[in-house]
Amino acid sequence: MPTFYFLLHCLGLLLAGVGLLATLLPLLRQTAWWIRICDFPRLQIVAGLTLGLGLLALPGPAPALAHEVALLLAVGVAIVYQASRIWPYTPWHGKQVQDSQRPADDPNHLSLLVTNVLMYNRDASRCLGVIREQRPDIVLAVETDEWWLSQLGHLAQEYPHTCHAPLPNTYGMLVFSRLPLLNKEIQFILDPGIPSFHGRVRLPSGVEANLHFVHPKPPAPKESKTSTRRDAELLLVGRTIQAHDGPTIVAGDLNDVAWSHTSELFRRLARLLDPRVGRGLLPTFHADYKLLRWPLDHVFHSAHFRLQSLKRLPHIGSDHFPIYIRLSYEPQGWQEQEAELEAPDAEDRLEAREKIQEAAEEKLEE
Repeated sequence: MPTFYFLLHCLGLLLAGVGLLATLLPLLRQTAWWIRICDFPRLQIVAGLTLGLGLLALPGPAPALAHEVALLLAVGVAIVYQASRIWPYTPWHGKQVQDSQRPADDPNHLSLLVTNVLMYNRDASRCLGVIREQRPDIVLAVETDEWWLSQLGHLAQEYPHTCHAPLPNTYGMLVFSRLPLLNKEIQFILDPGIPSFHGRVRLPSGVEANLHFVHPKPPAPKESKTSTRRDAELLLVGRTIQAHDGPTIVAGDLNDVAWSHTSELFRRLARLLDPRVGRGLLPTFHADYKLLRWPLDHVFHSAHFRLQSLKRLPHIGSDHFPIYIRLSYEPQGWQEQEAELEAPDAEDRLEAREKIQEAAEEKLEE
């Protein structure tokens, strides 16, 4: 029995140690990939810490020492902190974006389907099937090369307004729209191999909305050793959005989770809402591993819109699930939703400038 208790205690120490380290590292605000990756699995960290706490709290053969009690308290604090970061993305939290009450055929509606197809996935039929079933107004497909353009190119019959940047490096981007796209362009903000889409879409009602579609590199050993350029690309888009007050939508595989410091900074700067808040995590990656999932694919929007529908779509053979959103342009209620946002302060603006400058310096060093 003592041996069994010892093994359980060691497992509890391991889980607590790893969980505490993964909780503390992101607070350093360093850009190294092995630190920033700890932003992603907060739900998994909570599970590990909770299990570790339970094992460490098992009654032992001797009374708990002061340092053991301190460890239990530290683990408890870490669980509360991690849970507080996830809490807004649960159905029990208040919704940041209000539900639309307008009829489905309202001309102020706009639907968007975002899908990371996984460039090496060669089963386009499942992706096309999901698109044809949902019939969105706009399709954004990333990780698309020339092969994927040839497969999805048939959509142009129904989606005549297009803008494409197919690439063989897993960062290609294809945009298909039923609705007119205005001033559309592909930009390479920080990296000649990383495209982003920028333009406007005209709704059936005649209202025009700004669109920004992005897919920055993730902080990962084989992609980018730091999160510097990913963070800077998002913040540069946020700076662009600050220059106009019109209805705006930002979407794509951001390679970041909504609860990260950078994502929150970006949304404050750009004054954007997250429709996931109060509705659920809707994790889109990794599609093949149920216990290792977090939301990487996002749609953020200005307070001009309310939500009619938001859902994760079926598996298409990719490592990402597609997501579908249907928004309703309802500017009469924007002040009420705008009140949900935290305004950027001088510290936010300074941090954004520093991150952008750091990315520019890193680019010059190449």
